[in-house]
Amino acid sequence: MIPHKTVEQVLETARIEEVVGEFVQLKRRGVNMIGLCPFHSEKTPSFTVAPSKNIFK
Repeated sequence: MIPHKTVEQVLETARIEEVVGEFVQLKRRGVNMIGLCPFHSEKTPSFTVAPSKNIFK
């Protein structure tokens, strides 16, 4: 198992948009970023990354 301290260090230093951007082409839309969902096939971007909240949905 990964030590809790290591997990905390990664969460504090990694920028979510950079990590997701390695797998999904993201474009800025306001304060968030959008891209095609990596979990299913789609033509219109529905995958949202919120850097200010450090989340994706």
